[in-house]
This record gives sequence, structure tokens and C-alpha cells, in this order.
Amino acid sequence: MEHDFWHSKWHKNEIGFHEPEGNALLVKHADTLLAAVSPRIFVPLCGKTKDIHWLLANGCEVVGAELSEIAITQLFTELDIEPEITTVGSLKLFKNGPLSIFVGDIFELTDETLGNVTGVYDRAALVALPTALREKYAAHICTITKLAPILLISFDYDQSVMPGPPFCVDETEVTRLYNASYSISLLEREPLEGGLKGKVAADSLVFNLQPEA
Repeated sequence: MEHDFWHSKWHKNEIGFHEPEGNALLVKHADTLLAAVSPRIFVPLCGKTKDIHWLLANGCEVVGAELSEIAITQLFTELDIEPEITTVGSLKLFKNGPLSIFVGDIFELTDETLGNVTGVYDRAALVALPTALREKYAAHICTITKLAPILLISFDYDQSVMPGPPFCVDETEVTRLYNASYSISLLEREPLEGGLKGKVAADSLVFNLQPEA
């Protein structure tokens, strides 16, 4: 999964991986993220997801990380707000009020640059990464968020039928990646209506990851 793959997706407007109205599973299980007094939620590999609109509307400060500047320009346009754009190391920061998005390679984002967050919402990040990158990504998320709680949405399906992305990230894989640092609860498993991209039967999985005491 080279950077050029995702840049090409955005340049060609091949963004079927974005839901037009946000994610119903976020709304259903948002209490895991909104319990903090002043929620500051990190959304890795966020694209221009409508979930950001929902989090902002529900009183959250949102911090995102995204490779594609096209995606973030479109996000701010759709929110009808003008970003202040600055440079932070190798990253660009797009900011307006409670919304901040770091544009560039997420592995260049540090805990100091990110700042304290009360939770992580991962709907499209872990499932976008092939096996070789997932372990690096999970370790990086643990480090830069200082083990903030995670609401994680993933897919379980027969990877031999469809190569991905999004990739199959089942309960065993989530446990492998995060069990050393988090207590992991599977909140829900439900069939994905119409299957994944209409090509393969799949289940949506929702996990609540809480740091070990």
C-alpha cells in the first residue's frame, strides 16, 4: 500500500469506501467515546468521512490524520469552513475551531504534535492496511495517543474472495495487535447489508478497546 495508491484513489474520485451519511455503528456505540468531560477524538486516516461532521455536532473536538490533501480540502468545503493552514514538521495542519487535521504520513505524527486525546475512532484506518503494516500502525497508535480508548470498526470476510482494501481484520487479528496494551471487548457483530462492495458476504465488527489498568 504505497502512498501513490491512495493519492490515485482521490485524484480519480474512487472513494466508494466513504459512506455518504456517516456510520450507524458510530452513533450506536458513541458512548464509549463521549464519556469524557471534554472529548477530543483522534480519527486516523480520516479522509473526508461524514463521521467527523457527527462528532463535531455532538460536542467533540476532532483531530484527524490523512494522507490526501484533496480529501481534507473537500472535507472543509463540505463543512463550509475555511481552514488555517500551517506546517508542522513534515506535515500540514488544517485547522478551524474544534477541527484539526494533519495531512501527510501518519507515521510522521508524534505524540507531542498530536497532543492529548480522550479517545480514538478507527473505522477506516486499520482495515485499509495490509498485514505487513498493521503491526507498525497499531504500535504507533498506542504510542502517539498514549493508550487512549479506541472504538474500532472492522470487517470479517473471506479474504480469498476479495483481496481488499478494505481488508479482513477479524477478532483474532485485533487481539494479536492490541492485546498487550488493551482490554478488548467485541461489542457487536452484524452482517453487512449487501456484502462488502457487493462482492463478498461480510460482517461488521465493533470493538471497545480500553487500556489495561
